[in-house]
Amino acid sequence: MRIAFLNWRDSTHPEGGGAEKYAETVCEGLADAGHDVTMLCSTHPGAPPEERRRGVRVLRQGGRLGVYGASLRRLAALERAEGRFDVVVDTQNGVPFWARAATKTPVVLLVHHVHREQWPIVFGPAAARVGWALESRVAPRAFRGLQYVAVSQRTREELIELGVAPEAIAVIHNGTDPAPTDSGPRHPEPRLVVLGRVVPHKRIEHALTVTARLRARHPGLRLRIVGDGWWSDKVREEAVALGVSDRVDILGFVDEQTKHAELAAAWVALAPSIKEGWGLSVVEAASHGTPTVAYTGAGGLSESIVHGRTGMLVDDLDGLTAAVDHLLTDTTTRESLGAAAIEHAANFTWARSVQAWESLLADRAAGLPVEAGTDAVVPDEVRQQRARGVSRRS
Repeated sequence: MRIAFLNWRDSTHPEGGGAEKYAETVCEGLADAGHDVTMLCSTHPGAPPEERRRGVRVLRQGGRLGVYGASLRRLAALERAEGRFDVVVDTQNGVPFWARAATKTPVVLLVHHVHREQWPIVFGPAAARVGWALESRVAPRAFRGLQYVAVSQRTREELIELGVAPEAIAVIHNGTDPAPTDSGPRHPEPRLVVLGRVVPHKRIEHALTVTARLRARHPGLRLRIVGDGWWSDKVREEAVALGVSDRVDILGFVDEQTKHAELAAAWVALAPSIKEGWGLSVVEAASHGTPTVAYTGAGGLSESIVHGRTGMLVDDLDGLTAAVDHLLTDTTTRESLGAAAIEHAANFTWARSVQAWESLLADRAAGLPVEAGTDAVVPDEVRQQRARGVSRRS
């Protein structure tokens, strides 16, 4: 198949994160399977306009907002010059690329999560209202009848709430790279880790507050922030204001070996984000036996964490503090959660995700009807958790 994959950014972008990891790994897997894959994404300083990376042709055009129109024009030009693609994947990151307007090729819409909570955080009130209207009302109508792919059951449920037909939404989870066996030991002193982009909706300030509240109870406690972003200076200022700048290390973007070493060294991972489609950092930490504490209402985090078995889900900042305190104090519980987390992480592999994508795209290219379904064997605990509306830590 000839496949075009429209994504806001690629992983070399300074603001690249889990969504970019997902897109690139799926594209690379499809290329490895013999398909001709082109990714269209935004440009950024120092990046060439065109390159081939791990078998995938990467075409960069447009900036933060200009990427949408520029990529549609590039898509149309490619089809005029090279012939139609067999299928196009349009990634909706708040708003889609509106690929359906530029091609007659079958389009599949990929959604990591619904941005209801993020619009007012990232944009002002007026722009947030427009963005949410496009996402919640215009896009579901514009893409009616097309195939959707969500990265978690929670995202699927939110799309249904917006009026997307349940039978049109398949779930293809993130995979997880196998954890290196030589990542290093657990740190002898209590250590917390946050992995991800440093942007407002990740709410890393909550991790700072937890550190401030618990520093007296846990001598030697440190918070390691693995990642960077335009909000980093605000996080540093907050650390100073809370009196924990001597307990907090912002490492910035690091290589894979360092990332895994930090996850392996930590006692507990924190994911205080307001919303995640899945929680790639949670499963990466889990692969090292490091349990994560996150918020119940944060979308797909309620699937990547099995409450009370692989980590903890809480309702508010007080609950976050109490759960972290409990895990730092109770070695038996922490290690039990960590062992179960390793087993849970093993359910989600990139090979399975790529295979699910390949099958779904082949069916869409062949003109077969849209489909629902899921790629992964979801543990019984997760199904029960969903049925209960996610149990909370008492």
